[in-house]
Amino acid sequence: MSEFFINIKTEYEGELPFVRVRYEGAYNLAKTLDCGQCFRWERVGDAWLGVAHGRLVSVKQVDGELIIYNSTKEDFENIWCHYFALDEDYDEIDRELLRNCQNPTFVKALNKGRGIRILHQDAWESVCSFIISQNNNIPRIKKIIDALSFALGKQIDTKNMENHGASGREFYSFPTAEAILNAGEDFIFSLKTGFRAKYIIDAAQKWCDGTVNEAELKQIEALDDALDYLCKVKGIGLKVASCALLFGFERRDPFPVDVWMKRVLDKYFEKDFSPSTFGKYAGVAQQYLFDFERNQG
Repeated sequence: MSEFFINIKTEYEGELPFVRVRYEGAYNLAKTLDCGQCFRWERVGDAWLGVAHGRLVSVKQVDGELIIYNSTKEDFENIWCHYFALDEDYDEIDRELLRNCQNPTFVKALNKGRGIRILHQDAWESVCSFIISQNNNIPRIKKIIDALSFALGKQIDTKNMENHGASGREFYSFPTAEAILNAGEDFIFSLKTGFRAKYIIDAAQKWCDGTVNEAELKQIEALDDALDYLCKVKGIGLKVASCALLFGFERRDPFPVDVWMKRVLDKYFEKDFSPSTFGKYAGVAQQYLFDFERNQG
């Protein structure tokens, strides 16, 4: 891990610990947290406040440093380094992508998108979140996830975080599959999940009884087999499965195709182009193209 960092140290703001991380390579925190891959982060001033892995932190980027409040150096090494994908060599990933594809628009998208990283999110949360994302917009997805967490998650201590956007607010961890299953479909429906309620319950049931097993799924090598495995859950199709695998199961080869990506592929690539051309980092290419089309295209 040390090869990617110049310095990591814990400091204190009163009783609040924070870690200051000086890193090497391109990193764009704002684009990473605002590219549709996660739903529990919000902009607060010059920082991002969010809940991940049952923890509440505030993160900001200043001149080649990440500053993570409510975190120590040990927390960074054990949780946040991997979560924020700071332990991966994206320079090599970019080189690999360019070896596989020299499409002019993609080259432009990669250069403009450098610094976007794919987060390593909790697997169960990722499955459930992308079921909720079906036929939905991001503000509404966030509201449903917040309601689900408030109702069924565990409350998170906000002590000393008052000056970082937490004053007068309550934060909760994402609920376990067991908590959701025990709540029942009617209750999940009451949280304005709509037709997705029955899919969320089916996912929770299969997660609890082992029909869908995180460790087993992570061991599947072939992407098509992994997609088929996750599609055993009612309501999970190719796009939701691709998103869940990309953002929650340590894979980088899924290439989720939604309306944005259909537009991109039709607009900039030949008709017979296959996203598999990008190779084992196709998901990273997808994020570059999504960012390009949304902000530059």
